[in-house]
Amino acid sequence: MSAGADRRWPAVSIEETYRILTAPGAPFEMEEITVRGRRVRAYKNALSSLRQVFDLGRSWGEREFIVYEGERQTYAEHFRAAGALGRILSERFGVRKGERVVIAMRNLPEWSVAFWAVQSIGGVATPLNAWGLGPDLVYGIQDSGAKVAIVDGERLERLAPHLGEVQLEALVSVRAPDDLVADAIPLDALIGRPDAYRDLADNPPPDPGLQPDDDATILYTSGTTGKPKGALGTHRNVLTNLVSLGFSGARAAIRRGDLLPVPDPNAPQRVNLLPVPLFHVTGCNSMLVPTVASGGKLVLMYKWNPERFLELIETERVNGTTGVPAMVWQVLESPDFDKRDLSSLDSYGYGGAAVAPELTLKFAKLFPHIPPGQGYGATETSSVSTSNSAEDYLNRPDSVGLPVPCCDIKIADPDGGEVPIGDVGEIWIHGPHIVMGYWNKPEASAAAFTDGWYHTGDIGRRDEEGFVYVLDRVKDMLIRGGENIYCVEIEDVLVAHPAVIDAAVIGLPHRIWGEEVGAVVQLKPGAEIDEADLIAHAGRLLPAHKVPVRIEVRIEEFPRNASGKTLKPQLREEMLARLAPA
Repeated sequence: MSAGADRRWPAVSIEETYRILTAPGAPFEMEEITVRGRRVRAYKNALSSLRQVFDLGRSWGEREFIVYEGERQTYAEHFRAAGALGRILSERFGVRKGERVVIAMRNLPEWSVAFWAVQSIGGVATPLNAWGLGPDLVYGIQDSGAKVAIVDGERLERLAPHLGEVQLEALVSVRAPDDLVADAIPLDALIGRPDAYRDLADNPPPDPGLQPDDDATILYTSGTTGKPKGALGTHRNVLTNLVSLGFSGARAAIRRGDLLPVPDPNAPQRVNLLPVPLFHVTGCNSMLVPTVASGGKLVLMYKWNPERFLELIETERVNGTTGVPAMVWQVLESPDFDKRDLSSLDSYGYGGAAVAPELTLKFAKLFPHIPPGQGYGATETSSVSTSNSAEDYLNRPDSVGLPVPCCDIKIADPDGGEVPIGDVGEIWIHGPHIVMGYWNKPEASAAAFTDGWYHTGDIGRRDEEGFVYVLDRVKDMLIRGGENIYCVEIEDVLVAHPAVIDAAVIGLPHRIWGEEVGAVVQLKPGAEIDEADLIAHAGRLLPAHKVPVRIEVRIEEFPRNASGKTLKPQLREEMLARLAPA
Protein backbone atom coordinates (compact mmCIF):
# COMPACT_ATOMS: atom_id res chain seq x y z
CA MET A 1 0.00 0.00 0.00
CA SER A 2 1.07 3.61 -0.34
CA ALA A 3 0.53 6.69 1.76
CA GLY A 4 -2.58 8.56 0.75
CA ALA A 5 -3.18 12.27 1.04
CA ASP A 6 -5.77 11.71 3.79
CA ARG A 7 -3.60 9.37 5.89
CA ARG A 8 -2.38 10.72 9.19
CA TRP A 9 1.38 10.77 9.60
CA PRO A 10 3.12 9.15 11.28
CA ALA A 11 1.21 5.92 10.93
CA VAL A 12 3.71 4.10 13.15
CA SER A 13 5.65 5.38 16.17
CA ILE A 14 9.43 5.49 16.17
CA GLU A 15 9.65 2.80 18.85
CA GLU A 16 7.36 0.44 16.93
CA THR A 17 9.19 1.16 13.65
CA TYR A 18 12.50 0.06 15.14
CA ARG A 19 10.88 -3.03 16.66
CA ILE A 20 9.43 -4.04 13.27
CA LEU A 21 12.67 -3.51 11.35
CA THR A 22 14.98 -5.25 13.86
CA ALA A 23 12.78 -8.21 14.84
CA PRO A 24 13.89 -11.81 14.12
CA GLY A 25 13.71 -12.38 10.38
CA ALA A 26 13.54 -8.64 9.60
CA PRO A 27 16.09 -6.95 7.31
CA PHE A 28 17.87 -5.26 10.22
CA GLU A 29 17.70 -8.10 12.74
CA MET A 30 20.12 -7.56 15.60
CA GLU A 31 22.31 -9.78 17.75
CA GLU A 32 24.64 -9.03 20.64
CA ILE A 33 28.27 -9.94 20.07
CA THR A 34 31.72 -9.31 21.57
CA VAL A 35 34.13 -7.24 19.48
CA ARG A 36 37.68 -7.17 20.81
CA GLY A 37 36.44 -7.38 24.37
CA ARG A 38 33.42 -5.07 24.20
CA ARG A 39 29.74 -5.96 23.83
CA VAL A 40 27.87 -4.38 20.91
CA ARG A 41 24.65 -4.87 18.97
CA ALA A 42 25.35 -5.94 15.41
CA TYR A 43 23.37 -6.74 12.27
CA LYS A 44 22.86 -10.47 12.09
CA ASN A 45 22.76 -10.55 8.28
CA ALA A 46 25.80 -8.37 7.52
CA LEU A 47 28.50 -9.75 5.24
CA SER A 48 31.66 -10.80 7.05
CA SER A 49 34.48 -9.44 4.84
CA LEU A 50 35.24 -7.17 1.93
CA ARG A 51 36.60 -10.21 0.10
CA GLN A 52 32.95 -11.27 -0.15
CA VAL A 53 32.14 -7.93 -1.78
CA PHE A 54 35.09 -8.44 -4.15
CA ASP A 55 33.61 -11.81 -5.16
CA LEU A 56 30.19 -10.17 -5.64
CA GLY A 57 31.87 -7.73 -8.01
CA ARG A 58 33.21 -10.61 -10.07
CA SER A 59 29.71 -12.13 -10.22
CA TRP A 60 28.17 -9.13 -12.00
CA GLY A 61 30.00 -10.05 -15.21
CA GLU A 62 29.27 -7.87 -18.22
CA ARG A 63 27.30 -5.21 -16.36
CA GLU A 64 28.82 -1.78 -16.81
CA PHE A 65 30.60 -0.73 -13.61
CA ILE A 66 32.68 2.43 -13.89
CA VAL A 67 32.28 5.47 -16.12
CA TYR A 68 35.05 8.08 -16.11
CA GLU A 69 35.42 10.92 -18.62
CA GLY A 70 34.29 8.79 -21.56
CA GLU A 71 36.01 5.60 -20.37
CA ARG A 72 33.81 2.64 -19.47
CA GLN A 73 34.61 -0.65 -17.75
CA THR A 74 32.44 -3.66 -17.05
CA TYR A 75 32.53 -5.56 -13.78
CA ALA A 76 34.29 -8.44 -15.53
CA GLU A 77 37.05 -6.18 -16.86
CA HIS A 78 37.47 -4.26 -13.61
CA PHE A 79 37.59 -7.22 -11.26
CA ARG A 80 39.87 -9.24 -13.50
CA ALA A 81 42.27 -6.29 -13.24
CA ALA A 82 41.82 -6.12 -9.47
CA GLY A 83 42.41 -9.86 -9.14
CA ALA A 84 45.53 -9.67 -11.29
CA LEU A 85 46.91 -6.80 -9.22
CA GLY A 86 46.05 -8.65 -6.01
CA ARG A 87 48.16 -11.60 -7.12
CA ILE A 88 51.08 -9.29 -7.97
CA LEU A 89 50.86 -7.51 -4.62
CA SER A 90 50.91 -10.86 -2.83
CA GLU A 91 53.23 -13.00 -4.95
CA ARG A 92 55.69 -10.41 -6.32
CA PHE A 93 55.74 -7.69 -3.67
CA GLY A 94 55.09 -9.88 -0.64
CA VAL A 95 52.05 -8.10 0.79
CA ARG A 96 50.52 -10.30 3.46
CA LYS A 97 47.28 -10.22 5.38
CA GLY A 98 47.16 -7.11 7.57
CA GLU A 99 49.94 -5.24 5.72
CA ARG A 100 49.26 -1.75 4.39
CA VAL A 101 49.11 -0.58 0.79
CA VAL A 102 48.87 3.17 0.17
CA ILE A 103 46.53 4.46 -2.56
CA ALA A 104 47.11 8.10 -3.51
CA MET A 105 45.31 9.37 -6.59
CA ARG A 106 42.32 11.33 -7.75
CA ASN A 107 39.03 9.57 -8.50
CA LEU A 108 40.35 7.34 -11.28
CA PRO A 109 39.08 3.85 -12.15
CA GLU A 110 42.48 2.57 -11.01
CA TRP A 111 41.70 3.79 -7.47
CA SER A 112 38.98 1.15 -7.30
CA VAL A 113 41.19 -1.47 -8.97
CA ALA A 114 43.83 -0.89 -6.28
CA PHE A 115 41.31 -0.92 -3.42
CA TRP A 116 39.73 -4.23 -4.43
CA ALA A 117 43.13 -5.75 -5.17
CA VAL A 118 44.19 -5.02 -1.60
CA GLN A 119 40.93 -6.38 -0.17
CA SER A 120 41.19 -9.55 -2.24
CA ILE A 121 44.37 -10.56 -0.39
CA GLY A 122 43.41 -9.31 3.09
CA GLY A 123 45.67 -6.28 3.00
CA VAL A 124 44.83 -2.95 4.62
CA ALA A 125 43.87 -0.33 2.04
CA THR A 126 45.35 3.01 3.09
CA PRO A 127 44.05 5.89 0.97
CA LEU A 128 45.85 9.22 1.28
CA ASN A 129 44.40 12.66 0.68
CA ALA A 130 45.00 13.44 -2.98
CA TRP A 131 45.21 17.14 -2.13
CA GLY A 132 48.31 16.51 -0.02
CA LEU A 133 51.71 17.84 -1.01
CA GLY A 134 54.93 15.80 -1.06
CA PRO A 135 55.58 15.96 2.71
CA ASP A 136 51.95 14.98 3.38
CA LEU A 137 52.31 11.89 1.20
CA VAL A 138 55.59 11.00 2.89
CA TYR A 139 53.88 11.32 6.27
CA GLY A 140 51.08 8.95 5.23
CA ILE A 141 53.48 6.34 3.88
CA GLN A 142 55.73 6.54 6.93
CA ASP A 143 52.93 6.68 9.48
CA SER A 144 51.10 3.67 8.04
CA GLY A 145 54.25 1.64 7.44
CA ALA A 146 52.97 0.82 3.96
CA LYS A 147 54.77 -1.87 2.00
CA VAL A 148 53.57 -0.65 -1.43
CA ALA A 149 52.25 2.70 -2.66
CA ILE A 150 50.08 3.08 -5.77
CA VAL A 151 50.00 6.70 -6.97
CA ASP A 152 48.87 8.65 -10.01
CA GLY A 153 51.04 11.04 -12.02
CA GLU A 154 50.22 14.15 -9.99
CA ARG A 155 51.01 12.43 -6.69
CA LEU A 156 54.17 10.87 -8.16
CA GLU A 157 55.41 14.31 -9.17
CA ARG A 158 54.84 15.63 -5.65
CA LEU A 159 56.43 12.58 -4.07
CA ALA A 160 59.45 12.35 -6.40
CA PRO A 161 61.73 14.80 -4.50
CA HIS A 162 61.08 12.92 -1.26
CA LEU A 163 61.50 9.29 -2.31
CA GLY A 164 64.67 8.99 -0.24
CA GLU A 165 62.55 9.48 2.88
CA VAL A 166 60.32 6.43 2.36
CA GLN A 167 60.98 2.69 2.36
CA LEU A 168 58.75 0.70 0.03
CA GLU A 169 58.86 -2.70 -1.57
CA ALA A 170 57.33 -1.12 -4.67
CA LEU A 171 56.07 2.22 -5.94
CA VAL A 172 53.43 1.73 -8.65
CA SER A 173 52.46 4.63 -10.93
CA VAL A 174 49.11 5.24 -12.63
CA ARG A 175 48.71 7.47 -15.71
CA ALA A 176 52.10 9.09 -15.14
CA PRO A 177 54.19 10.71 -17.90
CA ASP A 178 57.23 8.73 -19.00
CA ASP A 179 59.73 11.23 -17.57
CA LEU A 180 58.35 10.66 -14.06
CA VAL A 181 58.25 6.88 -13.85
CA ALA A 182 61.98 6.20 -13.42
CA ASP A 183 61.50 5.30 -9.76
CA ALA A 184 58.12 3.65 -10.20
CA ILE A 185 56.61 0.65 -11.96
CA PRO A 186 53.75 1.61 -14.27
CA LEU A 187 50.54 -0.22 -13.44
CA ASP A 188 50.06 -0.83 -17.16
CA ALA A 189 53.32 -2.81 -17.16
CA LEU A 190 51.97 -5.05 -14.39
CA ILE A 191 48.41 -5.78 -15.54
CA GLY A 192 48.06 -4.14 -18.95
CA ARG A 193 46.22 -1.06 -20.17
CA PRO A 194 42.56 -0.55 -19.18
CA ASP A 195 41.38 -1.21 -22.73
CA ALA A 196 42.96 -4.68 -22.46
CA TYR A 197 41.50 -5.69 -19.09
CA ARG A 198 38.91 -7.81 -20.92
CA ASP A 199 41.73 -10.11 -22.07
CA LEU A 200 42.92 -10.85 -18.52
CA ALA A 201 42.14 -14.23 -17.00
CA ASP A 202 39.56 -14.38 -14.24
CA ASN A 203 42.15 -15.69 -11.80
CA PRO A 204 41.83 -13.93 -8.43
CA PRO A 205 44.13 -14.57 -5.47
CA PRO A 206 43.17 -17.36 -3.05
CA ASP A 207 40.63 -16.33 -0.40
CA PRO A 208 42.74 -15.23 2.62
CA GLY A 209 40.15 -16.45 5.14
CA LEU A 210 39.29 -13.08 6.63
CA GLN A 211 37.33 -12.60 9.85
CA PRO A 212 34.93 -9.68 10.47
CA ASP A 213 37.24 -8.00 12.98
CA ASP A 214 40.39 -8.19 10.87
CA ASP A 215 41.87 -4.82 9.84
CA ALA A 216 40.65 -3.59 6.45
CA THR A 217 41.32 0.12 6.03
CA ILE A 218 43.23 3.07 7.42
CA LEU A 219 41.33 6.23 6.50
CA TYR A 220 43.01 9.45 7.52
CA THR A 221 40.99 12.10 9.28
CA SER A 222 40.56 15.46 7.61
CA GLY A 223 43.38 17.09 9.53
CA THR A 224 41.87 20.58 9.85
CA THR A 225 44.12 20.92 12.89
CA GLY A 226 47.47 19.16 13.27
CA LYS A 227 48.62 16.01 11.49
CA PRO A 228 45.95 13.63 10.14
CA LYS A 229 45.29 10.54 12.22
CA GLY A 230 44.77 7.15 10.61
CA ALA A 231 41.45 5.65 11.71
CA LEU A 232 41.91 1.87 11.71
CA GLY A 233 38.76 0.26 10.32
CA THR A 234 37.80 -3.41 10.24
CA HIS A 235 35.73 -5.41 7.79
CA ARG A 236 32.89 -5.35 10.32
CA ASN A 237 33.08 -1.55 10.49
CA VAL A 238 32.73 -1.11 6.74
CA LEU A 239 30.05 -3.78 6.29
CA THR A 240 28.00 -2.52 9.22
CA ASN A 241 27.81 0.78 7.38
CA LEU A 242 26.68 -1.06 4.25
CA VAL A 243 23.61 -2.33 6.12
CA SER A 244 22.96 0.98 7.89
CA LEU A 245 22.75 2.82 4.56
CA GLY A 246 19.50 1.03 3.76
CA PHE A 247 17.82 1.81 7.06
CA SER A 248 16.68 5.38 6.51
CA GLY A 249 14.47 4.54 3.54
CA ALA A 250 13.03 1.50 5.31
CA ARG A 251 12.27 3.54 8.41
CA ALA A 252 10.52 6.22 6.35
CA ALA A 253 8.35 3.60 4.63
CA ILE A 254 7.21 2.03 7.90
CA ARG A 255 6.63 5.45 9.48
CA ARG A 256 4.20 6.42 6.72
CA GLY A 257 2.45 3.04 6.83
CA ASP A 258 3.87 1.58 3.61
CA LEU A 259 5.10 -1.96 3.10
CA LEU A 260 8.82 -2.45 2.67
CA PRO A 261 9.73 -2.63 -1.02
CA VAL A 262 10.71 -6.11 -2.19
CA PRO A 263 14.00 -6.13 -4.15
CA ASP A 264 13.41 -6.83 -7.83
CA PRO A 265 16.29 -8.79 -9.41
CA ASN A 266 15.09 -7.68 -12.84
CA ALA A 267 15.00 -3.97 -12.01
CA PRO A 268 17.19 -1.67 -14.15
CA GLN A 269 20.73 -1.18 -12.91
CA ARG A 270 21.05 1.79 -10.56
CA VAL A 271 23.48 4.55 -11.49
CA ASN A 272 25.36 6.45 -8.79
CA LEU A 273 27.32 9.65 -9.33
CA LEU A 274 30.34 10.19 -7.07
CA PRO A 275 31.30 13.88 -6.71
CA VAL A 276 33.34 13.45 -3.49
CA PRO A 277 36.81 11.90 -3.11
CA LEU A 278 37.16 8.14 -2.92
CA PHE A 279 39.79 8.57 -0.20
CA HIS A 280 37.09 10.00 2.08
CA VAL A 281 34.86 7.73 4.17
CA THR A 282 31.76 8.80 2.22
CA GLY A 283 33.31 8.03 -1.16
CA CYS A 284 34.77 4.68 -0.15
CA ASN A 285 32.42 3.22 2.48
CA SER A 286 29.15 4.81 1.43
CA MET A 287 29.45 4.92 -2.37
CA LEU A 288 32.07 2.53 -3.77
CA VAL A 289 31.39 -0.46 -1.50
CA PRO A 290 27.56 -0.31 -1.74
CA THR A 291 27.67 0.14 -5.51
CA VAL A 292 29.74 -3.02 -5.94
CA ALA A 293 27.65 -4.99 -3.43
CA SER A 294 24.46 -4.18 -5.36
CA GLY A 295 25.87 -4.40 -8.90
CA GLY A 296 25.27 -0.75 -9.67
CA LYS A 297 27.09 1.64 -11.97
CA LEU A 298 29.46 4.29 -10.61
CA VAL A 299 30.08 7.54 -12.48
CA LEU A 300 33.27 9.32 -11.40
CA MET A 301 34.02 13.04 -11.67
CA TYR A 302 37.49 14.32 -12.61
CA LYS A 303 36.96 17.24 -10.22
CA TRP A 304 34.01 18.99 -8.64
CA ASN A 305 32.05 21.36 -10.86
CA PRO A 306 28.29 21.89 -10.38
CA GLU A 307 27.61 22.36 -14.09
CA ARG A 308 29.48 19.17 -14.99
CA PHE A 309 27.64 17.41 -12.15
CA LEU A 310 24.26 18.40 -13.62
CA GLU A 311 25.40 17.38 -17.10
CA LEU A 312 26.38 13.91 -15.90
CA ILE A 313 23.04 13.40 -14.15
CA GLU A 314 21.31 14.08 -17.46
CA THR A 315 23.61 12.15 -19.80
CA GLU A 316 24.20 9.10 -17.58
CA ARG A 317 20.63 9.03 -16.22
CA VAL A 318 21.92 9.08 -12.66
CA ASN A 319 19.64 7.74 -9.90
CA GLY A 320 21.57 8.53 -6.73
CA THR A 321 24.29 10.88 -5.55
CA THR A 322 25.70 12.58 -2.48
CA GLY A 323 27.63 15.64 -1.38
CA VAL A 324 28.35 18.10 1.38
CA PRO A 325 25.90 20.99 1.93
CA ALA A 326 28.08 23.56 0.17
CA MET A 327 28.08 21.41 -2.97
CA VAL A 328 24.29 21.02 -2.82
CA TRP A 329 23.89 24.79 -2.54
CA GLN A 330 26.06 25.25 -5.64
CA VAL A 331 23.95 22.75 -7.57
CA LEU A 332 20.66 24.39 -6.61
CA GLU A 333 22.03 27.84 -7.46
CA SER A 334 23.72 26.80 -10.72
CA PRO A 335 22.59 28.67 -13.83
CA ASP A 336 22.31 25.24 -15.50
CA PHE A 337 19.90 23.80 -12.94
CA ASP A 338 16.77 24.48 -15.00
CA LYS A 339 18.48 23.53 -18.26
CA ARG A 340 19.13 19.88 -17.41
CA ASP A 341 16.81 16.86 -17.31
CA LEU A 342 17.16 15.60 -13.75
CA SER A 343 14.11 13.35 -13.78
CA SER A 344 16.17 10.15 -13.31
CA LEU A 345 17.40 11.28 -9.90
CA ASP A 346 15.54 9.67 -6.99
CA SER A 347 18.11 9.87 -4.19
CA TYR A 348 20.34 12.76 -3.12
CA GLY A 349 21.91 12.50 0.32
CA TYR A 350 24.10 15.06 1.97
CA GLY A 351 26.05 15.44 5.19
CA GLY A 352 29.58 15.97 6.48
CA ALA A 353 28.83 19.50 7.70
CA ALA A 354 26.02 21.42 9.34
CA VAL A 355 22.96 21.71 7.11
CA ALA A 356 20.97 24.94 7.26
CA PRO A 357 17.19 24.36 7.41
CA GLU A 358 16.97 26.84 4.53
CA LEU A 359 18.82 24.32 2.34
CA THR A 360 16.44 21.52 3.29
CA LEU A 361 13.37 23.59 2.46
CA LYS A 362 14.83 24.80 -0.85
CA PHE A 363 15.85 21.26 -1.78
CA ALA A 364 12.32 19.99 -1.06
CA LYS A 365 10.88 22.73 -3.28
CA LEU A 366 13.21 22.07 -6.23
CA PHE A 367 13.20 18.26 -5.88
CA PRO A 368 9.65 17.52 -4.69
CA HIS A 369 9.85 13.90 -5.89
CA ILE A 370 13.02 13.09 -3.91
CA PRO A 371 12.71 12.41 -0.18
CA PRO A 372 15.25 14.78 1.35
CA GLY A 373 17.79 13.16 3.60
CA GLN A 374 21.04 13.62 5.39
CA GLY A 375 23.33 11.49 7.48
CA TYR A 376 25.69 12.19 10.33
CA GLY A 377 28.89 10.38 11.06
CA ALA A 378 32.66 10.61 10.82
CA THR A 379 35.71 8.75 9.62
CA GLU A 380 35.84 7.20 13.08
CA THR A 381 32.27 5.87 12.73
CA SER A 382 32.89 4.35 9.28
CA SER A 383 30.36 6.85 7.86
CA VAL A 384 26.70 6.77 8.94
CA SER A 385 25.62 6.92 12.60
CA THR A 386 22.33 8.79 12.32
CA SER A 387 20.03 9.56 9.44
CA ASN A 388 17.06 11.82 8.80
CA SER A 389 14.82 11.55 5.76
CA ALA A 390 11.44 12.10 4.17
CA GLU A 391 8.63 13.32 6.44
CA ASP A 392 10.75 13.14 9.59
CA TYR A 393 13.32 15.40 7.95
CA LEU A 394 10.75 17.94 6.78
CA ASN A 395 9.34 18.01 10.32
CA ARG A 396 12.80 18.47 11.84
CA PRO A 397 15.03 20.02 9.16
CA ASP A 398 17.52 21.15 11.82
CA SER A 399 18.11 17.59 13.09
CA VAL A 400 20.58 14.99 11.81
CA GLY A 401 18.00 12.38 12.69
CA LEU A 402 17.85 9.16 14.67
CA PRO A 403 20.61 6.62 15.30
CA VAL A 404 20.73 3.58 13.03
CA PRO A 405 19.74 0.38 14.94
CA CYS A 406 23.26 -0.79 15.80
CA CYS A 407 24.29 2.61 17.13
CA ASP A 408 24.03 4.08 20.63
CA ILE A 409 24.36 7.82 21.10
CA LYS A 410 24.63 9.77 24.30
CA ILE A 411 25.00 13.47 24.99
CA ALA A 412 27.84 13.53 27.48
CA ASP A 413 28.91 15.96 30.16
CA PRO A 414 32.65 16.68 30.65
CA ASP A 415 32.99 13.54 32.82
CA GLY A 416 31.31 11.26 30.28
CA GLY A 417 28.00 11.06 32.11
CA GLU A 418 24.76 11.41 30.16
CA VAL A 419 23.00 14.79 30.42
CA PRO A 420 19.20 15.09 30.69
CA ILE A 421 17.09 15.11 27.51
CA GLY A 422 17.24 18.53 25.89
CA ASP A 423 20.48 19.58 27.58
CA VAL A 424 23.62 20.31 25.60
CA GLY A 425 26.80 18.23 25.72
CA GLU A 426 29.32 16.39 23.56
CA ILE A 427 27.97 13.69 21.24
CA TRP A 428 29.43 10.24 21.98
CA ILE A 429 28.79 7.25 19.69
CA HIS A 430 29.05 3.49 20.31
CA GLY A 431 28.52 0.45 18.10
CA PRO A 432 30.10 -2.11 15.77
CA HIS A 433 30.87 0.64 13.25
CA ILE A 434 33.32 2.43 15.57
CA VAL A 435 36.92 2.02 14.39
CA MET A 436 39.55 0.36 16.55
CA GLY A 437 41.37 3.64 17.22
CA TYR A 438 44.11 5.66 15.55
CA TRP A 439 46.98 3.80 13.93
CA ASN A 440 50.14 4.00 16.07
CA LYS A 441 48.70 6.83 18.20
CA PRO A 442 47.77 5.38 21.61
CA GLU A 443 47.52 8.78 23.32
CA ALA A 444 45.20 10.19 20.65
CA SER A 445 43.15 6.98 20.77
CA ALA A 446 42.82 7.18 24.55
CA ALA A 447 41.65 10.79 24.28
CA ALA A 448 39.02 10.07 21.62
CA PHE A 449 37.70 6.63 22.64
CA THR A 450 36.41 5.43 26.03
CA ASP A 451 35.23 1.84 26.42
CA GLY A 452 34.24 1.74 22.76
CA TRP A 453 32.55 5.15 22.84
CA TYR A 454 33.87 7.66 20.29
CA HIS A 455 33.96 11.28 21.45
CA THR A 456 32.93 13.17 18.33
CA GLY A 457 34.00 16.66 19.39
CA ASP A 458 30.55 17.83 18.32
CA ILE A 459 28.24 19.72 20.65
CA GLY A 460 24.65 18.53 20.43
CA ARG A 461 21.42 17.62 22.15
CA ARG A 462 18.58 15.07 21.81
CA ASP A 463 14.86 15.61 22.02
CA GLU A 464 12.22 13.44 23.67
CA GLU A 465 11.88 11.13 20.65
CA GLY A 466 15.63 10.64 20.30
CA PHE A 467 16.36 12.98 17.37
CA VAL A 468 19.90 14.34 17.46
CA TYR A 469 20.79 17.98 16.86
CA VAL A 470 24.37 19.02 16.10
CA LEU A 471 24.98 22.54 17.35
CA ASP A 472 28.70 23.06 16.80
CA ARG A 473 32.20 21.73 17.11
CA VAL A 474 33.73 21.83 20.58
CA LYS A 475 36.84 23.59 19.35
CA ASP A 476 34.92 26.03 17.13
CA MET A 477 32.42 27.15 19.77
CA LEU A 478 32.70 30.82 20.68
CA ILE A 479 32.66 32.00 24.28
CA ARG A 480 31.70 35.65 24.62
CA GLY A 481 31.84 36.97 28.14
CA GLY A 482 31.20 33.50 29.53
CA GLU A 483 28.29 32.84 27.14
CA ASN A 484 28.57 29.82 24.82
CA ILE A 485 27.67 30.79 21.25
CA TYR A 486 27.04 27.99 18.76
CA CYS A 487 28.22 29.05 15.31
CA VAL A 488 25.70 26.98 13.35
CA GLU A 489 22.77 29.05 14.68
CA ILE A 490 24.30 32.24 13.29
CA GLU A 491 25.38 30.59 10.04
CA ASP A 492 21.81 29.38 9.48
CA VAL A 493 20.54 32.96 9.85
CA LEU A 494 23.09 34.33 7.39
CA VAL A 495 22.47 31.59 4.81
CA ALA A 496 18.74 32.29 5.06
CA HIS A 497 19.36 35.68 3.41
CA PRO A 498 18.51 35.38 -0.29
CA ALA A 499 21.87 36.84 -1.36
CA VAL A 500 24.02 34.38 0.63
CA ILE A 501 25.05 30.88 -0.47
CA ASP A 502 27.46 30.01 2.36
CA ALA A 503 28.56 31.37 5.72
CA ALA A 504 31.28 30.65 8.26
CA VAL A 505 31.23 32.14 11.75
CA ILE A 506 34.58 32.65 13.46
CA GLY A 507 35.73 34.08 16.75
CA LEU A 508 37.42 37.48 16.79
CA PRO A 509 39.56 38.34 19.85
CA HIS A 510 38.18 41.02 22.17
CA ARG A 511 39.99 42.61 25.14
CA ILE A 512 36.95 42.55 27.43
CA TRP A 513 34.63 39.82 26.14
CA GLY A 514 37.36 37.35 25.17
CA GLU A 515 35.74 36.75 21.79
CA GLU A 516 33.27 38.49 19.53
CA VAL A 517 31.31 37.05 16.65
CA GLY A 518 32.77 37.51 13.18
CA ALA A 519 31.61 35.97 9.92
CA VAL A 520 32.57 35.44 6.31
CA VAL A 521 29.83 34.99 3.72
CA GLN A 522 29.90 33.92 0.09
CA LEU A 523 27.31 35.58 -2.15
CA LYS A 524 25.26 33.79 -4.77
CA PRO A 525 26.24 34.49 -8.38
CA GLY A 526 25.09 37.98 -9.35
CA ALA A 527 23.92 38.90 -5.85
CA GLU A 528 24.93 42.13 -4.13
CA ILE A 529 24.73 43.13 -0.46
CA ASP A 530 27.03 44.99 1.91
CA GLU A 531 28.22 44.28 5.42
CA ALA A 532 25.85 46.73 7.10
CA ASP A 533 22.77 45.19 5.53
CA LEU A 534 23.84 41.68 6.52
CA ILE A 535 24.49 42.76 10.11
CA ALA A 536 21.05 44.37 10.16
CA HIS A 537 19.54 41.15 8.81
CA ALA A 538 21.22 39.12 11.57
CA GLY A 539 20.15 41.69 14.17
CA ARG A 540 16.50 41.13 13.33
CA LEU A 541 16.76 37.39 13.98
CA LEU A 542 19.40 36.95 16.69
CA PRO A 543 20.01 38.16 20.24
CA ALA A 544 22.36 41.12 20.35
CA HIS A 545 25.34 39.16 21.73
CA LYS A 546 25.14 36.71 18.79
CA VAL A 547 25.03 39.32 16.02
CA PRO A 548 28.33 39.45 14.10
CA VAL A 549 30.29 42.64 14.70
CA ARG A 550 32.16 42.17 11.41
CA ILE A 551 31.05 40.35 8.26
CA GLU A 552 33.39 39.91 5.33
CA VAL A 553 31.51 39.65 2.03
CA ARG A 554 33.12 37.70 -0.80
CA ILE A 555 32.13 36.05 -4.07
CA GLU A 556 34.85 33.38 -4.20
CA GLU A 557 34.27 29.96 -2.66
CA PHE A 558 35.59 29.23 0.83
CA PRO A 559 38.81 27.25 1.27
CA ARG A 560 37.92 23.64 2.04
CA ASN A 561 39.62 20.42 2.90
CA ALA A 562 39.21 17.36 0.70
CA SER A 563 36.04 16.36 2.55
CA GLY A 564 34.39 19.64 1.57
CA LYS A 565 34.51 21.11 5.09
CA THR A 566 35.25 24.81 5.42
CA LEU A 567 38.73 25.56 6.75
CA LYS A 568 37.65 28.00 9.44
CA PRO A 569 41.16 28.46 10.91
CA GLN A 570 42.34 29.72 7.51
CA LEU A 571 39.36 32.05 7.17
CA ARG A 572 40.02 33.37 10.66
CA GLU A 573 43.70 34.02 9.93
CA GLU A 574 42.82 35.82 6.69
CA MET A 575 40.17 37.94 8.36
CA LEU A 576 42.41 38.87 11.29
CA ALA A 577 45.21 39.84 8.91
CA ARG A 578 42.88 42.20 7.07
CA LEU A 579 41.57 43.65 10.33
CA ALA A 580 45.01 44.14 11.86
CA PRO A 581 45.57 47.69 10.54
CA ALA A 582 42.23 48.72 12.04
